[in-house]
Amino acid sequence: MAWAWNRIVAGKGRVRVDRLAAELGWSRKRLWTRFQSHIGMPPKSAAKLVRFDHAVHRLVAGEGVAQVAADSGYYDQSHLHRDVMAFTGTTPATVQGEPFLTVDDRAWPTAKSRETAGEAQAG
Repeated sequence: MAWAWNRIVAGKGRVRVDRLAAELGWSRKRLWTRFQSHIGMPPKSAAKLVRFDHAVHRLVAGEGVAQVAADSGYYDQSHLHRDVMAFTGTTPATVQGEPFLTVDDRAWPTAKSRETAGEAQAG
């Protein structure tokens, strides 16, 4: 599974699951099952996550939304917008103005960050 994960990361999330399965000589179902059991999510979800991570790093670096969407394999800006909203709860324009660690914390909150957010909302 390390090979499949490394291919997803090297491809910046722009890897087709059927192509990964073919390269391994496996069926899509076998790849999905093995990947899920080893990594904890299906390969398509992992690819989506890696693609988002790559795109958000570029947004935080100040690159334009349209260019990031096109270069990152999104169909259009609204497709990127939906992923950014799903992972962070904010818009790509908001992400552009934030330090990456803030965006990272929104996308993958820890117990500590959830406590801090709860305190901020209560206070």
